[in-house]
Amino acid sequence: MKLIVGLGNPGKKFEKTRHNVGFILLDKFAEEIGGGATAAAWSFDPKFVADIVKITKAGEEYLLVKPETFMNKSGESVSKVVNYFDIDLEEILVVHDDVDLQFGQTKLQTGRNSAGHKGVQSIIDTLKTNNFWRFRVGVGRPEDCGHDANIETDDWVLMNLTDKELSQIKAIKIPQIPTQIS
Repeated sequence: MKLIVGLGNPGKKFEKTRHNVGFILLDKFAEEIGGGATAAAWSFDPKFVADIVKITKAGEEYLLVKPETFMNKSGESVSKVVNYFDIDLEEILVVHDDVDLQFGQTKLQTGRNSAGHKGVQSIIDTLKTNNFWRFRVGVGRPEDCGHDANIETDDWVLMNLTDKELSQIKAIKIPQIPTQIS
């Protein structure tokens, strides 16, 4: 079973923010590989403090997880899911926003530190390793996106994406999890 975790913050208020890129892409991924699975397919599981959906595609089983703990405590949900389902670290892909990448740029990496991303750091802390896959999705910095350079990073990631930016994010494809960590 492959675990794909989208990072974000729960609630309508955060739905279209830069910090919710993980949730946005996971919803799109679920719809694409789940044959049109909609938001109704997701269910909240209190033992994991997460919205979860299981999808099987071409014989491959995916467990998609959106932690409902808020970004900075994402590791609580992820570790509960990993332990309960006994998921191997190399079968985990975490999808998240990254201000250090230009808007729309992506990177698939493993074995890296959090680079200050508190959701990723929470996962590293609870799993006690950084040997899982990360799909970093660039949301840029304010000045790179034509905004005031004085906007603080914490405020920037909690600002809503424009309709154009949201469309660009939804065009990004979540990659397959490589077969092994090298």
